[in-house]
Amino acid sequence: MHLSTKQDAADKPVSRRQWVQVLKRWNCRLHYYLGLYLLLFVWLFAFTGLLLNHSQWRFAEFWDSRRQTSDERDILAPPPGGDLAQARDLMRQLGIRGEIEWTTTRNDAALFQFRASRPGHIVEIKADLARNKATLKRIDLNAWGVVRILHTFTGVRMDDARNRRDWVLTSVWAWTMDAVAAGLILMVLSSYYMWYELPQKRRLGVIVLALGFLSSGLFCVGLRCFY
Repeated sequence: MHLSTKQDAADKPVSRRQWVQVLKRWNCRLHYYLGLYLLLFVWLFAFTGLLLNHSQWRFAEFWDSRRQTSDERDILAPPPGGDLAQARDLMRQLGIRGEIEWTTTRNDAALFQFRASRPGHIVEIKADLARNKATLKRIDLNAWGVVRILHTFTGVRMDDARNRRDWVLTSVWAWTMDAVAAGLILMVLSSYYMWYELPQKRRLGVIVLALGFLSSGLFCVGLRCFY
C-alpha cells in the first residue's frame, strides 16, 4: 500500500506535465494554421481599409470609371404574394442575381421599385406591372470597386428594418467574416499563452500589452471627450 501511494504521487506530476505539453503543442498548431487560413482575409481587409481611408488615390478610382446602361424589358406580372417573393420572381425573369434592397415605400400595387446589388454590380429595377414592363438601370464597377465594396458588404442596414439578408451568398460572406473575427480572437488568445510561457519576455510583453490597451482606450473612450 505504501509503495502504491508513492507511485501514484510520482505519476501525477508526470501526467500534469504531459497535459501541459499537449496544450502547448495544440496551441502552437492552432496559432499557425489559423494564421495561414486567415492570412489572405486579413490582407484583404487591411488593403481595402487603406482604400477607404485614402479615397484620393487615383490608381484605385472606381466611381468615375463606372459603366452605366439602361434598357426596358418585357415581364410577366408576378403572382400575388409578398414583396420579397415578387421581387425574386422578377429577378428570375430578368436574369438578375444579388441582394435585394428596398429603396422606396410601395404605395401603388402596379408599380414596383427595388435594387439588386452584388459586389461590382448594381441594378435599379422599376417595374410597371400594369404594362408588363420593367426599366433597368445598371451600374458596373471595376475591380477596385469590387474589393472596396467587399469591406462593407453586409446586406443589412441598422437604421432600416426592411432590408435584411435575402441572398444566400451575402449570408455566406457574413458567416465567413464572423469566422474570421472569431479566428483572430483565438489567435490573440493563443499568442498570450505563448508569450506567458516565455518568462524572459514577460516584462517587455507587459509593456507592449499596456501600450496596446492605452492606444485602444484612447480611440474607444478617450476621443469621446472631444466630441
